[in-house]
Amino acid sequence: ALQVPAPPDILASLSASGDVSVIAELKRSSPSKGAINVSLDASQQVQAYAAGGAAALSILTEPTEFGGSMEDLRIAAALRLAPCIRKDFITDAVQLVEARQAGASAALLIARALPSDALFELVFVARTLGIEPLVEVRDEGELDDALASGALLIGVNNRNLETLEVDLLTCERLLPLVPVTHIAIFESGVYSRADVERAAQYGADAVLVGSSVSAATSPADAVSALTGVERTPRHA
Repeated sequence: ALQVPAPPDILASLSASGDVSVIAELKRSSPSKGAINVSLDASQQVQAYAAGGAAALSILTEPTEFGGSMEDLRIAAALRLAPCIRKDFITDAVQLVEARQAGASAALLIARALPSDALFELVFVARTLGIEPLVEVRDEGELDDALASGALLIGVNNRNLETLEVDLLTCERLLPLVPVTHIAIFESGVYSRADVERAAQYGADAVLVGSSVSAATSPADAVSALTGVERTPRHA
């Protein structure tokens, strides 16, 4: 894995402008929505996202519920149009090795799915491999763990993974608590420019959007419509 060329710097990409960055997700299906775009072509979709101004790409590699694959990640990363995040249920260090070998710049770690010691270990392994851990949280305790682990990418997910319901108050409550030295990402519930503007008001540096851009007739236009929203500085 370490013989693969270093991936693009996702921290630099998400910090490159004063606007809320858009992380566009390649998503064929999901447990909450079912089929979204099962015939989606990874190469074409990624190129469209990049043309629309996506600062980073989220690539689902979980095959059963989301229709993803490691091949999607390899295809997207090989194009080197934007940094790629491996999005999956990662619980073992070997999955981070796979991500690095496939060219990922970052990998998702869900705090709720990991005991604190396992989270800290996986953050350390990711850093050792040269990829950024994106730690996803839903409450204050998980945010404390994410910050203590040393992660610099903090995702706040409005979707409750147990009930699949979306509660925007989650980001409203937690995003302002993310230190300004970190990148705060608003996850779930983004469908329009107004949603990005709301995320900006909460202090988001970036939004992660999947279903709406994956299902769009013109993915490039769908992503472009979400860009250009000025960030609101946090004070945490």
